[in-house]
Amino acid sequence: MSDSPSSSPLPARRSVLRGSLAASAALAVPATVGTAPAFTLSGRPKAGWGVQSGDVSAHSGLVWVRSDRPARMVVETSATESFRKARRWHGPLLGPGTDFTGTTRLRGLPAGEQIHYRVLLADPDDPRRTGEPVTGTFRTAPLGRRDGVRFLWSGDLAGQGWGINPDFGGYTIFKAMAGLDPDFFLHSGDTIYADGPISATVPLPDGTTWRNITTEEKSKVAETLAEFRGNFRYNLLDEHLKAFNAQVPSIVQWDDHEVTNNWYPGETLTDTRYTEKNVDVLASRARQAFGEYFPISTLRPGAKEGRVHRVLRHGPLLDVFVLDMRTYRNANSPDTQTTDPQGILGAEQLEWLKRELSRSRAVWKVIASDMPLGLVVPDTGDGKPNIEAVAQGDPGAPLGRELQIAELLRFIKHRRITGTVWLTADVHYTSAQHYQPSRAAFTDFEPFWEFVSGPLNAGAFPANALDNTFGPERAFVKAPTVANVSPAGGYQFFGEVDIDGGSGELTVRLCEQDGTVLYTKVLQPGQVGQ
Repeated sequence: MSDSPSSSPLPARRSVLRGSLAASAALAVPATVGTAPAFTLSGRPKAGWGVQSGDVSAHSGLVWVRSDRPARMVVETSATESFRKARRWHGPLLGPGTDFTGTTRLRGLPAGEQIHYRVLLADPDDPRRTGEPVTGTFRTAPLGRRDGVRFLWSGDLAGQGWGINPDFGGYTIFKAMAGLDPDFFLHSGDTIYADGPISATVPLPDGTTWRNITTEEKSKVAETLAEFRGNFRYNLLDEHLKAFNAQVPSIVQWDDHEVTNNWYPGETLTDTRYTEKNVDVLASRARQAFGEYFPISTLRPGAKEGRVHRVLRHGPLLDVFVLDMRTYRNANSPDTQTTDPQGILGAEQLEWLKRELSRSRAVWKVIASDMPLGLVVPDTGDGKPNIEAVAQGDPGAPLGRELQIAELLRFIKHRRITGTVWLTADVHYTSAQHYQPSRAAFTDFEPFWEFVSGPLNAGAFPANALDNTFGPERAFVKAPTVANVSPAGGYQFFGEVDIDGGSGELTVRLCEQDGTVLYTKVLQPGQVGQ
């Protein structure tokens, strides 16, 4: 990458693709939208899928875009929306190898400042021919703690056949979240539902009809690379999501539905909807598309690490430890084995997490877990009583994947690591659990909190049972009593974390889709067992 200061004569303006939510009555997206760009398109390159920023630190950040044809990505940054004294960054050439997506890393940014950026797409044969600029903004992490940190988290988007519904206003939860103007958004997995086709209409229990915008790639389960890519493009047809992406940087992790329901490495599918039965093949394609469509520092094309798990440091108050509970897990089973070195994280990731936690000097250490710890999440897809997450319902001493979590919790206690908070999604309701040794079968750990949020736009489900191995107790829960309640029926949630720069207090708020606060918990820094 190279960058050089320059002033740009191009006007500062926000450019957003209009009309997809006010699409034709048929709701079907034309074949030219979401398909591979045609090389014969006339005019200048366009960025109809908006812009995104991600993995922002004190002095760096990633900016993402997709072009409708081959183009050179150029990013300009400024301290103001006028883009006076803009700095220019020369990004990659966007082509079919990455589905015409590209990510540019911005370095040497000022800490704790609002960064305005605009992306220009230039004709690769004539750099003077550029498309209309698309603008965005993000705040870099502070070096001091005075200003505090505020971020949101949730997961589970476009699941169970509930897609972009113009009658419902689309993904309205992103409008509510944008109104809070957070420092970043933690997307806790299930960013797409590659195994969940979207049909034009879905009947609702009250006799009305849910209507979806549809695309060819969402008409079946994703198997080819093109179909996985199309799943990510589908969500970018929503105006609220695109506006949110342009305003709020993201930290993204994956879970199962980026590939297929409850998958694990080495699995052979029995689902008759699939012609490709090898999950490892599907996961490889999904992982490529995932890295192409999100600005992720360890997955962007050319990244050395090539992994999802990573730690993002956000000033002296916060480190975010992003876990990957998919890539390294063992096979789903009844999960009652008495030894389990692989577990749900894999031995290497567990050692990485221990090492990074022990190195952290942040007041708060948020562990972004794509699956909950003490909630029993079954996997009965093949008719067997297998377990999908960690807890298996046996309230006694740790077994199966619980052994690995017990090792981690013991490590946190004996290394005297304070300020750990677990955030997750996955189960499609919102809740707060407090884990306490005095209630647990396994007692060699310090008390901690786990908070659950989601879905963003997916079916809502009843609350899962608790497993007493680590002594969880629900302080709050809001969930439906029946399965797969549509977004029209409510039960769509996000969470907010607000860390005060003066006191260091961490406040968690569990919110409904319109921003209504359902539950609040204040945690004190440097303490355990709160």
